[in-house]
Amino acid sequence: MKKNKILKKIKLRFTLNGEPVELETLPNKRLLDLLRDDLNLTGTKEGCSIGECGACTVIVNDKAVNSCLMLAGEINGSAIITIEGISQNGNLHPLQENFLKFGAVQCGFCIPGMILSAYALLNKNRRPDEETIKEAIAGNLCRCTGYKQIIEAIKNTKL
Repeated sequence: MKKNKILKKIKLRFTLNGEPVELETLPNKRLLDLLRDDLNLTGTKEGCSIGECGACTVIVNDKAVNSCLMLAGEINGSAIITIEGISQNGNLHPLQENFLKFGAVQCGFCIPGMILSAYALLNKNRRPDEETIKEAIAGNLCRCTGYKQIIEAIKNTKL
């Protein structure tokens, strides 16, 4: 008979939305669950749980990643940004404002991940063309808008 192995908690230190965080968690906990369940940042959504839909996209060290595929132990020492972290002083980020302005929000489920994929792109390329935008959001699925409004919102965001 196999004996169940008890996992020991690990200590993590990272920056979350510009603030230092130190906590203990299980090494096999997904980043998605750490954010939602332990840190109460529910803007990050769980869609498919297999990295196909992009609803759980967050920024880790300036790169858009699927938080459902990343273990908490991988974030030690990292800088993480969630949808809650891109607004400043209670004001929406220009990208968020444009998603509203261009009607790129319908049910809203995919929007946090979509915005963060666009945010990562715009931080590298302030004036992306339509093809570059499509490539950047290719890992984010939306069932409502047909992407036209999303692409227009991204293309017209000035940082």
